[in-house]
Amino acid sequence: MKLLIAGATGLIGRAIVELSNQQGISVNYLTTRRDKIISNENFQGFYWNPEINEIDLGCFEGVTAIINLAGSSISKRWTADYKNEILYSRLNALKTLNDALGKIDTQKITSFVSASAIGVYPSSESRLYAEDEEEVDDSFLGEVVQKWEKEIDALNHFGFSVAKIRIGLVLSTDGGALPELTKPIKAYLGAIFGNGRQWQSWIHISDLARLFLFVVENQLSGTYNGVSPNPITHEKMVKEIAKVLKTPIFLPNIPSFMMKLILGEMSYLLYASQRASSKKIAKDGFVFEYPNIGTALQHFYNGGFVNNSHNDFKTEDFRP
Repeated sequence: MKLLIAGATGLIGRAIVELSNQQGISVNYLTTRRDKIISNENFQGFYWNPEINEIDLGCFEGVTAIINLAGSSISKRWTADYKNEILYSRLNALKTLNDALGKIDTQKITSFVSASAIGVYPSSESRLYAEDEEEVDDSFLGEVVQKWEKEIDALNHFGFSVAKIRIGLVLSTDGGALPELTKPIKAYLGAIFGNGRQWQSWIHISDLARLFLFVVENQLSGTYNGVSPNPITHEKMVKEIAKVLKTPIFLPNIPSFMMKLILGEMSYLLYASQRASSKKIAKDGFVFEYPNIGTALQHFYNGGFVNNSHNDFKTEDFRP
């Protein structure tokens, strides 16, 4: 197996690269910065610029599977311009890959797996979402994911399998939401957003990296929720983190209007509720190493967790 990864320098991409290195899988990766191109025996960078549909076709040499993680972070204030960047960074990346694949011999490529998001599901405190749900959340994120997945599906005309991984809240001490949740709790300023009953479908970064490679190796197609088997409420998440850190939570809950004044429309992320099921990927044989929030947090904070991500990568280096 040889992978081509778009978005390899992001949080999830670095975890997949590290796992691939451990398993002896060679990786080609795409970067928009020529000065960040790295070349060694099992790790090769190639330039691309999805904004103008430019890509070095050499990136496909010897590749048997493609993982697409490209897309600007949603954790930045949603101005009108930045909302366009969130959307088009995803669409342009896929269009560029689609066009490029049409110019090469794809017979050796067996699998294309792309990131998606559980933000497509309507916010609900009572529903459990499987991948066959057709209703779409009436929000900016719902719109983004719907258009994102349509662009992923456009690759189905090739002969390889095409899969979408709807990712939930990714837990890692190397970035993402967990450090942001942890900081105020450590400073005795932890608080619960809203009523705390909003569901958070989370996944340990290690399990998510393994899940992507599992889908690639088994040439699975269709849609899968990239979440742990045991979603929890936001209140439970905050209290579990506080428990592991041995820090009390005593501040009052934070109403949504307050965070909207601070963060604008992006505050929706803090109060949306999506409880997603992982039964489909489990039925296909995937086994989670961290199915419960307690063991996941213990691993990060009391288990001597060490970031083994590729040393040549830094999150700030990546622009999709």
